[in-house]
Amino acid sequence: MNLWVVIPAYNEERSIGATLRRLTEQTDTGFTLVIVDNVCTDGTAAVVRAHEGTLDLHLIEEPEKGTGAAADTGIRYAIAHGATHIARTDADCLPATDWIRGVRRAFDDGLRMVSGPLRPRTDEFPLKWWERRLLPAVVAFAASFGRFRPGNQDPAYVGPYVMMPGCNVAITAELYELSGGFPRTRIEEVHEDRALVNRVRKLTREYGLRKDMVVYGSVRRLRAYGLVGTLGWYADHRYTPDVVDIR
Repeated sequence: MNLWVVIPAYNEERSIGATLRRLTEQTDTGFTLVIVDNVCTDGTAAVVRAHEGTLDLHLIEEPEKGTGAAADTGIRYAIAHGATHIARTDADCLPATDWIRGVRRAFDDGLRMVSGPLRPRTDEFPLKWWERRLLPAVVAFAASFGRFRPGNQDPAYVGPYVMMPGCNVAITAELYELSGGFPRTRIEEVHEDRALVNRVRKLTREYGLRKDMVVYGSVRRLRAYGLVGTLGWYADHRYTPDVVDIR
């Protein structure tokens, strides 16, 4: 198994250093990392280059703005350079130290696409008790809503809808190419993770969730949008703010 990790990044100089440090702390370090500089205008690239000695790291650019475009470019770059399996997280996230090991176990057990729990980061700023509970609740709501969402219902699907956040997902290279991959869109246009799940659902039932594949995500969107706005955002962009890229 030739495992690569892809991280799309847009103006994440304040967050990506913690993400990279967490990847250096993985209990399984047998992976190659690709950071996709998605037209950053800050010091993201400099922070990434500072970690070149501690990680097997590639820094590439994608001039087309959008999480879908950047993630797709990174994954196709990894595949072109020999990746057979790819995991993705985001530049404001902290994978648990055994995240890579969990990804590898899922693939070894025969899954072709896998995701796991998304929990709130606690290191960005002090969290109130309700904020610690709110991010998992929002994710659970979005997952439940997704099972009944009309766009996720189609006789062509061979398996059930499963929410797989883009910041915590892994897929085989073969299935990624066969499905067409992430749509090359901006996050405010399409939830690219949902689109990929639905593309995969037309091909196989060999996908699922694993409890041992944990990623800690930023709550900055929750703080900026508020509870109602955040729920609306994840419920198919029923709420879209003027400023989507919260930094």
